[in-house]
Amino acid sequence: MKKMVWLAVLKGGLTIAGNALAVAAYLEKHPLVTWVNYPGLASSPEKKRAEKYLAKGAGAILGFGIKGGAEAGKKFINSLEMVSHVANVGDAKSLAIHPATTTHQQLSAEEQLATGVTPDFIRLSIGIENIDDILEDIGQALDKAK
Repeated sequence: MKKMVWLAVLKGGLTIAGNALAVAAYLEKHPLVTWVNYPGLASSPEKKRAEKYLAKGAGAILGFGIKGGAEAGKKFINSLEMVSHVANVGDAKSLAIHPATTTHQQLSAEEQLATGVTPDFIRLSIGIENIDDILEDIGQALDKAK
């Protein structure tokens, strides 16, 4: 890979981790969010491990719980305008999914819980878009999920 491409990859990686941390911090303070799971947060029980092993940031993936459970989760996903609703992760663009009503819908409620999927769980894969645009989209979707 040429030097300029590697620089772009490194810069993108830092942008993604920085964006994900900003989203996690925003969600942690939002009144419609009951919990946030992101190892880069100061409140995370995994913070010390993240600092030790993830020198360039805690990555792009985070999860959170939305007040209102599965119904609010569906409304949130359906209200996103910029963030894409897809099952994959690790893209350059921001992605979101509500596992209880998509990837894990074939499981019983008990089986979902056994796999760590709760009705309120939203998974985000944060991309390289402008952080203000990401936060605006997540914020408006949360407002519509009430």
